[in-house]
Amino acid sequence: MKKKFALATLAFVSTAVLAACGAAPGGSAGSTGNEVGETVKIGYNFELSGAVAAYGNAEKNGADLAVETINAAGGVDGKKLEVVSKDNKSDTTEAANVATSLTTQDKVVATIGPATSSNTAAVVNMAQQAAVPLVTPSGTLDSLTLDNSGKVQDYVFRATFVDSFQGAILSQYATDNLKAKKVVLFYDNASDYAKAVAEQFKKTYKGEVVAEETFASGDKDFQAALTKVKDKDFDALVVPGYYTETGLLTKQAREMGIDKPILGPDGFNDPQFVETAGAANTNNVYYVSGYSTSTSLTSKSADFVKAYKAKYGEEPNMFAALAYDSVYMVAEAAKGAKTSKDVATNLASLKDFEGVTGKFTVDANHNPEKSALVVSLKDGKEDSATPVEVK
Repeated sequence: MKKKFALATLAFVSTAVLAACGAAPGGSAGSTGNEVGETVKIGYNFELSGAVAAYGNAEKNGADLAVETINAAGGVDGKKLEVVSKDNKSDTTEAANVATSLTTQDKVVATIGPATSSNTAAVVNMAQQAAVPLVTPSGTLDSLTLDNSGKVQDYVFRATFVDSFQGAILSQYATDNLKAKKVVLFYDNASDYAKAVAEQFKKTYKGEVVAEETFASGDKDFQAALTKVKDKDFDALVVPGYYTETGLLTKQAREMGIDKPILGPDGFNDPQFVETAGAANTNNVYYVSGYSTSTSLTSKSADFVKAYKAKYGEEPNMFAALAYDSVYMVAEAAKGAKTSKDVATNLASLKDFEGVTGKFTVDANHNPEKSALVVSLKDGKEDSATPVEVK
């Protein structure tokens, strides 16, 4: 069956229909969850400092705007959203500590974040034990919402698509749009996110992977590996990884004279990618995104962009948009809820939700059935955003 990935877009207020709620999900033995009090208390578990702080700070901006907008409109069932925000410092141990603090001490009824797959994986057990749902705006690892047996985690949700989805998009775009019959695959072997994207790319790509190289998070010198592949016969360089490394890799590849298209996942989607690579080196660079300000799927896009620019003085990126959606998902699910367990039940039943990244329904694995696109850059700026159809 074909799936069409159309351009995701901005929207202002989310509208949703909750399907008939099933039985409340479980938790650890004896866990009753946290009660909804005079306010609807939510926690932020974001990467506000450390290696991927750009993601976390963008998500905090988007989440803060959503909270402000919801409260200005009367809140949830007449109750204001109350936020407890903590910095996980881009560290898995700290992310787990923050999750424990938010759920057991601050008694939040839902958490937004972390942003990355590794940090989200570190807090899943606490969400399950405390019976407090988490919504990761941008954690894409397929297995985040499933336990080791493949059963869905009752309290883990996401607002974004999964890694295997991205790998398939990259494969299709390389084949159909770039006409790439041969590629070099160069990915972050220290990142579960990058490895999952790379694996799915290899499974679905119909052409030839002429060379496969790896790097590790924190690496700064990619010249030895780039020298090995520079003179090979290939049509594109596929680079699953985060902006922290891929920006430098792109800069070094271009400075070595590698002018082939560079294709990557949504980890490229931050202004620091361009700052690190250099604007002139981003020509012929393409990446997966769940969002673009250049094209709208709903009439709500302009209102959101206007509000975000007025508050922060810049356009929102994908991470801000996903976090904005995540707060609205929780707000919708908190309607009529007495406890955090009720919030989780309602999140699992979320249907036809219209958010800033499009309209979607939460599926049986707690993933949104939603859209994606591939953005191309020119001189450091978005040049186009192309829908991709995976066959």
